[in-house]
Amino acid sequence: MPAVSLNPSGPALVAEARRIFTARFGRAPTQLVRAPGRVNLIGEHLDYNYGPVLPLAIEPQILFATAPNGLECVRLWSAVFGEGCEISLTEPLMRGEPGWSNYIRGVLAGWQRSGRTLPGFDAVIVSDLPAGGGLSSSAALEVGMATLLEALTGAPLIPEEKALLCQRAEHDFAGLPCGFMDQFACVFGRADHLLLLDCRSRETTLIPWTADDLVFLVIDTQVKHDLATSAYAERRRTCEAAAHRLGVTSLRDWPEARLSEAESLLDAVAFRRVRHVVTEIARTFAAASAIRTGAWSELGRLMFASHDSLRDDYEVSCAELDEVVRLTQELGEAGGVLGCRMTGGGFGGSAIALVRREQLGWVWERLRSAYMCRFPRGVKFIVTRAADGASVLFSSQ
Repeated sequence: MPAVSLNPSGPALVAEARRIFTARFGRAPTQLVRAPGRVNLIGEHLDYNYGPVLPLAIEPQILFATAPNGLECVRLWSAVFGEGCEISLTEPLMRGEPGWSNYIRGVLAGWQRSGRTLPGFDAVIVSDLPAGGGLSSSAALEVGMATLLEALTGAPLIPEEKALLCQRAEHDFAGLPCGFMDQFACVFGRADHLLLLDCRSRETTLIPWTADDLVFLVIDTQVKHDLATSAYAERRRTCEAAAHRLGVTSLRDWPEARLSEAESLLDAVAFRRVRHVVTEIARTFAAASAIRTGAWSELGRLMFASHDSLRDDYEVSCAELDEVVRLTQELGEAGGVLGCRMTGGGFGGSAIALVRREQLGWVWERLRSAYMCRFPRGVKFIVTRAADGASVLFSSQ
C-alpha cells in the first residue's frame, strides 16, 4: 500500500512551479501564490438555496508562479494540461480557448470591472489538486488568480469581495450558475478549522477541529458523468420554482415541521428536492453542533444520512459514489469509518469519509480492493487536514 501521509507534495510543488516558470520565461518568478481545494463535509446543494454549509479547505492546492512582463497581455502556461494561452489586455476580455482559461479570464474581467489596474504578467500553473474530482479546482483557480493580482498590484480585496468576484467569473465565463460556497472556502479557510457559512447572511464562523485521532479521507472515483452541468442547473431551477410555489423567498425559509404540507402543494419530484434541502439544512446545523461537542459518532451518522438524501431525494449521486459509501458503511466504526458521503455537485467526483487515524491503512486497502471488484478503474485517495485559505507564499515586490 502507498504511504499514507499529509500534504506530501507541498515543497516539491513549489520547486516545480519555480523550475517551469524559469524554463519557459527565462527569468525567476517574483511571486508565488497558492489556493487550496475544498471538500464540503455536509450541506450539499444548499448554497444556492441560502442554507448553511460546512466546508473545509484542503491541503491539495493550485500554485501560481508569476512575474510582470511589461506587456499588454497575460501569458499563461498550465503544467496540468500541458498547454498555454495569451490573453490580450488591449481588447475586451471574452471567453476563449483553452477552456480552463475562462476561469482566469473571468477573474481578469472582474478585476478590470472593479476599476483596478490590470498589469501584463506571465504565470505558470501547477497543481496536485485533481481536476474534475469535485474538490473545487475551478474555485481554486479563480481565487488563486485573484490572490495573484493582489500580490502583483499591491491592491488587496476585501475577502468577501474576492470570493464574490470569483463566483461571478464562474457564472459569466464558465457558464455554471454556482453558489459561492467553494470560493468562500478557498478564501476563508483556516488550518484545523471547518467553516460554517450561512449562505443567506454570508456570515462565516470558524469551528475548531479537535479530533486529532480522526482524519478526512477523500475518495476520488475518477468519474464525471455528462449530466453534471445540466442536472445542476435543472435542480437549481426546480428549487427556485418550488420556493415560489410555496410562497417563500428560498427553501431556507420552509420549516422541516411543514414538510407534509409541502408534499400536498408540489409534484413528486419537486417535493423530493425540497425534502432534501430542508432536511440537509437541519443536518448541517446538527453537524456543526456535533463537532463543537465532540459527538463524532453522531457526526458520522449525519454524513451517511446526507448521502442517502442526495441519492434518493436529490438524485445527484451515481453508482460509483454509492458503492464507496456502501463499502464504508460495511466497515462501520469497528472498521475505522464513522461516516461517509458524496461531496460536490454529484454525478461522479469524490466522497468524503471520516476515518480513525490508526485504522487508516486498513480502510484504504479494504476500500481500494473491494471497489475494484466492481469498478476496475479504481479510486484515488487523498488524506487531508483542514488547510488555510489562499495566500501569497513569496513576493519580491
